[in-house]
Amino acid sequence: MSHAFYSDAAEKIRAELTPGERAAVETVRRSLEDDPDPDHARGLPDADPGSESYVVELLPEQTGGRGISVVYRYSQDLDAVLILWLLAGG
Repeated sequence: MSHAFYSDAAEKIRAELTPGERAAVETVRRSLEDDPDPDHARGLPDADPGSESYVVELLPEQTGGRGISVVYRYSQDLDAVLILWLLAGG
């Protein structure tokens, strides 16, 4: 089981989300602790050879509000996930 954390930037954005959006993002965070490379995550280019970057897309139907992209980096060496950004649609 990995540990998943929010970066300072993601934590700031998370505080501005609606309760339904926050709950959906928290569901993703908890699921990443069990599986940091889920099938529905899309890989992103990563400059660090010791980690892998991904994005999980949440549809408005899942958040009860806006669509949200959860961008995160997974380090196998640390067995940890850092949620870098939360990008909310307008």
